Amino acid sequence: MRFARMFKAGCLALPLLLVGCGESNEEPATMSLKPPSETGILTVATRNGSTTYYLDRHENPIGPEHSLIRDYANARGWQVEWTMLDSTKAVLNSLAEGTTHLAAAGLTHLASRDNQYTRGPAHTEITEQLVCHRDARPLPRTPEDIAGTDIVITAGSSYAETLGKMAEQFPGITFTEDSNRTTEIILSEVAEKNIGCTVADSNIVQVMRRHFPHLEVAMSLTDGRNIGWYLPAGSETLASDAHEWMNSGEGDEAIARMENRYYAYIGDFDFVDLRALNRRIDERLPNFIDEFREAEAKTGIPADLLAALSYQESHWDPAAVSPTGVRGIMMLTRSTAESLGVTNRLDATSAIDGGARYLADRHRRLPDTIPEPDRTFLALASYNIGRGHLLDARQLARDLGKNPDSWEDMAEVLPLKADKRYYPSTRYGYARGYEPVHYVQRIRNYRDVIRTAFH
Repeated sequence: MRFARMFKAGCLALPLLLVGCGESNEEPATMSLKPPSETGILTVATRNGSTTYYLDRHENPIGPEHSLIRDYANARGWQVEWTMLDSTKAVLNSLAEGTTHLAAAGLTHLASRDNQYTRGPAHTEITEQLVCHRDARPLPRTPEDIAGTDIVITAGSSYAETLGKMAEQFPGITFTEDSNRTTEIILSEVAEKNIGCTVADSNIVQVMRRHFPHLEVAMSLTDGRNIGWYLPAGSETLASDAHEWMNSGEGDEAIARMENRYYAYIGDFDFVDLRALNRRIDERLPNFIDEFREAEAKTGIPADLLAALSYQESHWDPAAVSPTGVRGIMMLTRSTAESLGVTNRLDATSAIDGGARYLADRHRRLPDTIPEPDRTFLALASYNIGRGHLLDARQLARDLGKNPDSWEDMAEVLPLKADKRYYPSTRYGYARGYEPVHYVQRIRNYRDVIRTAFH
């Protein structure tokens, strides 16, 4: 249940303005809030979740919905006052009570909701999926198979409407709505075999399966649906402004940044790889977690990032040796180890310290103007392919009209170091430039799974 704790709903101490926790005991309010165009404050209701809003290891708020709301408010010059609620039902209640300007909580756009609230702009397309434990064979693969399946869903969600309509057509489909657990928590319970199956949005499933590889999508229950914002009934003016921003070039860029940060790097699901990772988090990581933390204290490189890099390099095997001669838990070359003063690459403490200092050097030698997290991704690419080849690729990006400070652009340019149309003109010549792109992608995936061990 390691990951479940990450999503536990509750009051959070946030560096942003925060009000409320759970459902209010006060009398229902009318929509008496002045518009943000007058006050400069946008009140937003949300809930904790991997696809909505959560705190990182430094207790800074992040998440897809947080990122989009932040960009929207910044574009308008507003502050954001977050109301943290513990369920989708509570978020929708805040709209009905008129206590918030806007709800950004992974809400599916539904005709039934449009009748009660003002629809805001959409930003993500999903399908609703029936998810079970992969060992629960045979899994339901058609609507006719669902009858008799133990299904628990979070209360007040769009899933109840989906299953309810299916039950009208396919008798025998039943489900239980849970008012106390979020979709993420229920998914973790399915993974622990405490619940038969559940329904979840495909983007939530995409994230959660990396932490719980035994989760399996039995079938999709819907075609593509939009996830977006909702506002209280009668909020057409603010809704129109939100639509205008989301559909503008600025909004398109904000959505692209959100997708690139939270979803784009998640590759195809590899059950064997992720099952092994989760097992090694329990069996191997505790042997080295203090060394990763100490390395962070010395270098400033986050311990969970170092652990993810190390897992990519050696699967946390301090005796690892590659066919090319790199060795140890951080897979240092002989020359790199010597330059760092590491005399024994097979000593985990020395290797982790050396690897952290080497990555910090790669990071430090990049221009200060490169924003995070792009700078960290470029530093990882340099760790993998070498600084010379990275500099080549950065120049090639400039020549091609790409942004050398953007990881998204560099992920397109780096593979050209293996293209004979381009590499002959570079200083350092040929390199397997596709490797650092996959390297960074895997480390980002691993880090998402590993980071819960460092909380």
